[in-house]
Amino acid sequence: MLKVGVLGAGHLGKIHLRLLQQSDKYELVGFYDQNQENAEKISKEFGYKNFNTIAKLIHAVDVIDIVTPTLSHYKCAKVAIKSGKHIFIEKPISNTVEEAEEIIALAKEYNVKGQVGHVERFNPAFIATKNMIENPMFIETHRLAEFNPRGTDVPVVLDLMIHDIDAILSVVKSKVKNINASGVSVISDTPDIANARIEFENGCVANLTASRISMKNMRKTRFFQRDAYISVDFLEKKCEVVRMKDAPEIPGDFDMILQNAEGVKKQIYFTNPDVDQNNAILDELESFANAINTNTDPIVTLEQATDALRVAYQIIDCFDK
Repeated sequence: MLKVGVLGAGHLGKIHLRLLQQSDKYELVGFYDQNQENAEKISKEFGYKNFNTIAKLIHAVDVIDIVTPTLSHYKCAKVAIKSGKHIFIEKPISNTVEEAEEIIALAKEYNVKGQVGHVERFNPAFIATKNMIENPMFIETHRLAEFNPRGTDVPVVLDLMIHDIDAILSVVKSKVKNINASGVSVISDTPDIANARIEFENGCVANLTASRISMKNMRKTRFFQRDAYISVDFLEKKCEVVRMKDAPEIPGDFDMILQNAEGVKKQIYFTNPDVDQNNAILDELESFANAINTNTDPIVTLEQATDALRVAYQIIDCFDK
């Protein structure tokens, strides 16, 4: 079992603490939170050991789980890496691409592993369909959330859309060619709703919409590719696959047949792949333990998370044009 400590005991930090306590891959040593009053309260309520300095916690563990505000990710990661500790960082990896690149360089220099909490990669609906997504040519995502003051210190692109950016980059095997985007600030100082169009060198186009001022929550992505349409509902953890194959000579009474202008007939098949329900946060944390123990690459690498951050900032840069 790997000894682990958590930096940050806010909303998400408390979830990480609970899951790490349950995990049979980690031994939860304790946590540090900048707000010592909050830290003492959590320690008293749940029994987790509260460390009064980051240095003491880092010294006592093998792995540091960074669940602090984005602005402090780089500083926390740097201290942990230079102490030779593996790091799990909540998304986004850091506040700037330059910071992220330095985290990558430090991890290589000190020979430690790092994983970033792009939790939608572990969403069971995405896992159930990922192997079916082959060379998508059009992708449409909607990530809409009701207003929550948490997260409004960063643009909606870094708060919400980055989940979809990372998922898209993981399935489109091509470089980004061009980005157009627009964003509107409604309640916050930074954009609360944004739309982006990402064009890839292979011709794939992704259209992303994110909002944190919606009346209802929605997290849906649709992938369109040759002879198939794949829909993933990240919120409801459901998926649907619609495939087209050459129609049989003699269709059955209930077969759905389409015929194009050239007279080519296709039969449509609907399938709902089995979705194995899971705890995505626990799975991502335990997958990192597996990567450390087997000396393999984490599922979401520091480099991949930096690519997602780079695209996110290209989108944000479009807002000022």
